[in-house]
Amino acid sequence: MKTHLPKVDMQRRSWHVIDADGMVLGRLATKVADVLRGKNKATFTPHLDAGDFVVVVNAEKVKLTGNKETQKTYMSYSGWRSGDRYRSVKEVRANHPDRIITHAVKGMIPKNRLGRRLLTKLKVYSGPTHPHTAQNPATLTVDAQ
Repeated sequence: MKTHLPKVDMQRRSWHVIDADGMVLGRLATKVADVLRGKNKATFTPHLDAGDFVVVVNAEKVKLTGNKETQKTYMSYSGWRSGDRYRSVKEVRANHPDRIITHAVKGMIPKNRLGRRLLTKLKVYSGPTHPHTAQNPATLTVDAQ
């Protein structure tokens, strides 16, 4: 018995654009994480980087359900004693709306070298425009429910 390992062709990676306007954050992040890992392909292998590039636009218009807009907090730590800082989604959305989607996707990919490499293929922009039109990205639809 032999195990078949697919060849990972770096030049044949495709680009996808997702419009986050009005989409629920968790549903959007799971779809993005699946495309980044390559789970939507028949040649998926857990330890290989076989995924595609994903461009997310309109990150400031992503939707959160329930009371998460005011109750959910993001924690950061400076390294100093008492250097932990908590920010609500409202504060993060005002300053860096792309970090909301990046943080959600980062939690859904592996926590190792492969995961860090996968995260470099995610491009998030707060507005409707992006600088990746030369790559001819295909529009990817996500169930917005």
